[in-house]
Amino acid sequence: MTATVRATAPLRISFVGGGTDLPHYFSRHGGAVLSATIDLAARVTLTPRTDRGVRIRSLDLGQEVEYRLDDGPTYDGVMDLPKAAVDRMGLDVGLALDIASDAPPGSGLGGSSALVTAVVAALAALQGRAMTRDETARTAYAIERQDLGIAGGLQDQYAAAYGGFNLIEFSADGVRVTPVRCDPDRIERLRERLLLCYTGSLRTNLGLIDTQIRLYHEGREETLVGMKHLHQMAYELRDVVEAGDLDDLGPLLDEAYRNKRRMNPAITEGTRIETLLGAAREAGADGGKVCGAGGGGYLLVVCRPERRARVTAALEAHGGRVREVRFSREGVRATVGGRTWRPAP
Repeated sequence: MTATVRATAPLRISFVGGGTDLPHYFSRHGGAVLSATIDLAARVTLTPRTDRGVRIRSLDLGQEVEYRLDDGPTYDGVMDLPKAAVDRMGLDVGLALDIASDAPPGSGLGGSSALVTAVVAALAALQGRAMTRDETARTAYAIERQDLGIAGGLQDQYAAAYGGFNLIEFSADGVRVTPVRCDPDRIERLRERLLLCYTGSLRTNLGLIDTQIRLYHEGREETLVGMKHLHQMAYELRDVVEAGDLDDLGPLLDEAYRNKRRMNPAITEGTRIETLLGAAREAGADGGKVCGAGGGGYLLVVCRPERRARVTAALEAHGGRVREVRFSREGVRATVGGRTWRPAP
């Protein structure tokens, strides 16, 4: 076990349904998310050591931790996710692990879950361990939600493990991933209408998901109504994409955003989200929504191709950083010793 392992897992954009992938909701009502992986990714490089020492380094944040497998990690908020992944996967040899992501933590693109999924893949490849896509996603979920107690749902781990443009359905009986039926020409026409705008600010550790869960358990009617609408809209938006009715996309994203605020009105507090979306609409955008749980990060904006330049200029005039959307079909994968490791279907 001397070969270096490199693993990558894609980030994603969630069109609609986020929040319905949390167990407190879908175990009673079911849930569904429409999401697509994109060309941004979490990346991991793993090198086995000859001792039982572990060194984990974040190339983005400039952080580094070291400990011994026999002692176990200390969970202190510094790279706890890769620490917990190493612990759960049960290694019998030390390692050096470098991690990096194309988007900052809390950006709303599922980066933290993609990172955990990539680490799981790298460790599985190192061990020569076969895993299915479902097992890979559930292992990443268990590391985040059970081992570390981080609040959140299941959509990000499944998006990273499976890759592609999917309707992901959640129930007490399990998770079902169904690819969206869309030919390459239709996907390209969809892509031409999408923009990703980074708001330039992040608010981390806000407890937005904890707030959403609390509002649900308190029986807040608007929260439950918003979640039920988001659940149904995942199917509506899937049908729009498959039929190629792209003029309906913007208004549906606006409706999804309104229901997300109904579910949790705190998602835009203290941010420039409303300002940026308002500027985009004034410049001719058809609609838009916040990515992830809120609090800043990325916005997904829909506009017709002939209005892209004007909408981009308006967003950038208000401090946004705009990039085009490029889809990725690949889920998590790793390479070791010239071989490619992928989770089985």
